[in-house]
Amino acid sequence: MAKSNDNSKAALIDELNGLLADHFALYMKTKNFHWHVVGRHFRDLHLLFDEQAAQIQTQTDVIGERVRKQNGMTLTSAGSISKHTQIKDQDSTSLKAEEMITELRDDNVLVIERLKKLKDLAEQAGDNATDGLLDDWTDEAEERVWMLSSFLDQQVPTVD
Repeated sequence: MAKSNDNSKAALIDELNGLLADHFALYMKTKNFHWHVVGRHFRDLHLLFDEQAAQIQTQTDVIGERVRKQNGMTLTSAGSISKHTQIKDQDSTSLKAEEMITELRDDNVLVIERLKKLKDLAEQAGDNATDGLLDDWTDEAEERVWMLSSFLDQQVPTVD
C-alpha cells in the first residue's frame, strides 16, 4: 500500500472515530432532552427526540464496525468520546423546549459538516463502502435538521 493511501486511511479512521464520538454525545443529549422536555408540545417533542435518539444510536455500531473493517481501533470509553466529539455537553435539565430544539438542530448541522468531510476522506482512501453509507447518514442527519427547524418555524440552515 502506498504511503499516501496509508495517510488517507489513517485520516479516515480518525474522522470516523470523531463521527462515532459525535453520535454517542448527540445520542446522550437527545435522550436527556427526551427525558426532560416540558411544555405544551411535550408529547410531540418527547416522541420526536426519542425517534431521533434511536436513529442516532443505531448508527453507532455501523460506524464502529467501519473503523474496525479499516483495521483501525475504535473509541474505548466516555473519556475517548469526550476527547473526539465536537458536540458540547448539556447538563441542564431545565432548558426550554425551544432551546433544546435549537441546540439539537445546531449539533446535527455539525454532524452534517463532519459527514461531508468524511465523504472526501472515504474517496481518497478508496473506501467505497463507507462512501456509500455516508450518503444515507447525511440524508438522515439532514432530515433531523429539517424536522427540528420546522418545529421552530425556521428555514433549514445550509451546510457547505
